[in-house]
Amino acid sequence: MTQYQQQIDANQLNQAKANVTLSQNLLLQAIEKSFSDPILAQEAIKQAAAEIAEAQSAVSQVRSVIYNENI
Repeated sequence: MTQYQQQIDANQLNQAKANVTLSQNLLLQAIEKSFSDPILAQEAIKQAAAEIAEAQSAVSQVRSVIYNENI
């Protein structure tokens, strides 16, 4: 794996980490708002799901690059 690819992989993994952190914050917000504002809680859950999907995509891309380099 080249240094450039390692940097891309690290950037993608850092982005995935940021997505997960944002997801955690959104889920905490959803829990806190679940009684007082269920609509806001639902929106936070939708946003968290989207962030989780982004994180999964980034990790899959990195995994694919690593797998292809090891063939």
